[in-house]
Amino acid sequence: MSAIPPVRRTRKTALVSTVCAGLVLGITGLTGCSSEEDPDAGTNGIGKLSAAKIQSKSRAAADAAPAVRLSGTLVSKGHTYKLDMRLKGEGGTGSVTSKGETFQLLRVGKQLFLLADSAFWTHEEAKGGQKPGKTDGDAAAKLDGKYVKVPEADASYQQLSGFTDKDVLLEGMLTLHGKLATGERGTTSGNPTIKITGDKGAGGTLDVSLKGKPYPLRLQRAGDAGTLRLSDWGRDFPLSEPDKDEMVDYGEQLPDS
Repeated sequence: MSAIPPVRRTRKTALVSTVCAGLVLGITGLTGCSSEEDPDAGTNGIGKLSAAKIQSKSRAAADAAPAVRLSGTLVSKGHTYKLDMRLKGEGGTGSVTSKGETFQLLRVGKQLFLLADSAFWTHEEAKGGQKPGKTDGDAAAKLDGKYVKVPEADASYQQLSGFTDKDVLLEGMLTLHGKLATGERGTTSGNPTIKITGDKGAGGTLDVSLKGKPYPLRLQRAGDAGTLRLSDWGRDFPLSEPDKDEMVDYGEQLPDS
């Protein structure tokens, strides 16, 4: 049998390529034709999992991470806070803003410090609020720009220290409420993500990274209770108590009138 002339072989190859390229009805079983691009190619694979498993793996990754940066808004007990905190097992540091006032928090182990300007200390607020009571002008001036040690016995300690505690802040936050479902894919801070929702978003939404470990990257809390971004997972940061000339220690209770 004589060989097929080169020109006929070229035409046959071109015909097969044309047929493969022209299949638009989702037929993927034909030998020699490429299938649709896998949306999970190059990802960590959690996009193939159920919403419940994605939530579980995301929470496990967050718990295991040694550090995280948490920023955004948090609504709790009628108060709205704007946070920018860096957190790890030994403590945390960062800023909290509420009612137009910003103060810095620093916790190293059990030692908690609050840094604010004099205006912060002269504005009276109920004990249930985010700051201790009122301080007179002279005392407030001495506290301006100083780290004030918050004693564990003071009523403000538990609430303020909660802003610096990774486990406390993440506890319950990363659990969506209601029936879970997977949502669309997108990007958060440049990272590919998949969204999971509780009760179609009414129970909160969570954007989970599809790259590397399945860290939660954005949380919309249920009931319009705030939106938070979680970044710098595992990135360490320095944490040390202020020098003595930078701090004030009032003993068992913060200054109050």
